[in-house]
Amino acid sequence: MSTLWPSLPLEEWEDTRATLHMWTQIVGKIRLAQTPLVNHWWNVPLYVSARGLTTTAMPYEERFFEMEFDFIDHNLVTKCSDGTTALVPLEPKSVATFYRETTAALGKLGIEVHIWKTPVEIPDPIPFDQDEQHASYDREYVERCWHVLRASERVMQEFRSRFIGKSSPVHFFWGSFDLAVTRFSGRPAPARPNADPITREAYSHEVISHGWWPGQGPLGKPAFYSYTAPAPDGLSEAEVHPGFYSKDLGEFLLLYDDVRTASDPDAALMEFMQSTYEAGATLAKWDRAALER
Repeated sequence: MSTLWPSLPLEEWEDTRATLHMWTQIVGKIRLAQTPLVNHWWNVPLYVSARGLTTTAMPYEERFFEMEFDFIDHNLVTKCSDGTTALVPLEPKSVATFYRETTAALGKLGIEVHIWKTPVEIPDPIPFDQDEQHASYDREYVERCWHVLRASERVMQEFRSRFIGKSSPVHFFWGSFDLAVTRFSGRPAPARPNADPITREAYSHEVISHGWWPGQGPLGKPAFYSYTAPAPDGLSEAEVHPGFYSKDLGEFLLLYDDVRTASDPDAALMEFMQSTYEAGATLAKWDRAALER
């Protein structure tokens, strides 16, 4: 197994992924509660760190605190600017137990944060403090997922560096459980009819997004994706390489297994992101000369 691009079949760790998804939502909602709104909800994601996923530093009264999923020692580590630290072991346990332990760990540090306890962007959500259903944690597959996030983040950072227009950080959205980077044309997008406030804020401007997710949902396998919003006419027929257009999902896909088994996985992923960006930006008539290096 390649340590950079390991095998990650969804069916082998779906229970763990679902549990970890809820854990990241708990920590993500703490970040949401402690940070001011940034355009397109850029204040809410987590970030790939040297040991896992982190919130980065957040203010709390006169101190700062940071929460990090450490996927090497397998702890949720909360560190404060006054030198105090608290740990919650990452091991098989229910979401409800993790929620209680995380709240208690913050309480020992003198931190009290109130969050909305209902998960988002999943069907049939169970409030965190009532969720005894999701309770799996397979260390090996969590580490594999983190390796994929690290490898993907490295290539996405390089891709991001080629664009001089407005671009998001490379960040991990805990709602949809995916790593993403987004480029902007600089032009406002038409309002989406009947869109909720979250969607209106996220897609207030023209974007081309790229990302990776483990494959939960109808696809059932991990993949990289690309979409242009609003989608210009002819996008679904555009030729890209590698990858293909999914009419069911309305976006371009490149299966993760096709990347990890490529002779040069980094190059294959970069080519997918570049070709899908060029297709979307050209058809949508972005001012590419002003936006690209």
